[in-house]
Amino acid sequence: MGIQLHELSPEYAVATMPVKGNTQSVGILHGGAYVVIAEGLGSIAANMFAGEGRVAVGIEVSATHTGSISEGFVTATCKALHLGRTLTTHEIVCTDENGRRLSTIRLTNFIKDRKK
Repeated sequence: MGIQLHELSPEYAVATMPVKGNTQSVGILHGGAYVVIAEGLGSIAANMFAGEGRVAVGIEVSATHTGSISEGFVTATCKALHLGRTLTTHEIVCTDENGRRLSTIRLTNFIKDRKK
């Protein structure tokens, strides 16, 4: 999918993804591509927070697409809304190169002990 990670922490993360190669049949970025970049970024952030011996696994994701794009790059910015002992929630906003919001994704991860 061509995703590049630029900044990573449990509280804040940024990645980019090209539109080219990730479009649907009408030539715009596929809605599922927004979810892929968002869930990937939010899951990495949650696992960074989980700590050694623990793992974060996704339990809920929702997306609202409010714009479309047919060329260029999408930037996903992930911000923690809640970092708790067993749950994390991140909001990921995808924008075009002009900063126009294209999709808002909310991801909740469950943190559990890693199986041995």
